[in-house]
Amino acid sequence: MVSRRWRGYRRGRRAGRPLCTTTTGPSCGDTAPHCNAGRRTTAACRRAPAIGGDPGEARSLAASAKSLDELQALLENYDGCGLKLRATQLVFADGNPAADIMLIGEAPGAEEDRQGKPFVGKSGQLLDRMLAAIGLDRSKVYIANTVPWRPPGNRTPTPEEMALCLPFLHRQVELVAPKLVMTLGGPAMQTIFETTSGIIKMRGKWSGVTIGSHQVEAIPTLHPAYLLRNAPAKEQAWADMLSLKLKIEALGLAH
Repeated sequence: MVSRRWRGYRRGRRAGRPLCTTTTGPSCGDTAPHCNAGRRTTAACRRAPAIGGDPGEARSLAASAKSLDELQALLENYDGCGLKLRATQLVFADGNPAADIMLIGEAPGAEEDRQGKPFVGKSGQLLDRMLAAIGLDRSKVYIANTVPWRPPGNRTPTPEEMALCLPFLHRQVELVAPKLVMTLGGPAMQTIFETTSGIIKMRGKWSGVTIGSHQVEAIPTLHPAYLLRNAPAKEQAWADMLSLKLKIEALGLAH
């Protein structure tokens, strides 16, 4: 009889991504190299919790940060979320903390995990071109994600992981205090707008939202990674970027 462990390993081999097959605790579901090509599990994998830490502790820690530097240091030392144990490094933010415009994505991908900055892969290059088309660049915006560590295999963060990471995002927004927010992609939109609606229905519409204690006007748009796969959707994203430009001009914000 073929064991479940071997079947899981074999599936990972066929996909070219050997799976973690730890027998000392819950499998992390991640791939090489952190699990040594799927043959052995590392100490980090063995101690990865099946369920995350205490959201109350996360809220307390986040609220104690008096600056973005303090918040980043707290996240660097925070071990409550299991995503940290499987990521290469923290992906905190990029851009100008004094900017009036904040962009919020979902979670880091592989390239972001390697470089420690959000939106630095192909989707990030497209985002840079989108910003440049309306006279913006990374010196004029601040970019963050709802989750600061890469989920294994780029999967969607679980509700438990989101509950542990959101207090830090909320505090990040409070400290930046942007005048305008643009969310990138469906998961980020659902998190910030607290909705289960889809991105196609919601994109391009301005709404007032409260993020932590900060009230701000926000607009959702499509994720650059989606645009790379669906070129016709770039027309919709361009309309959203023009809407952002018009809002910036209407409010007299520097850009």
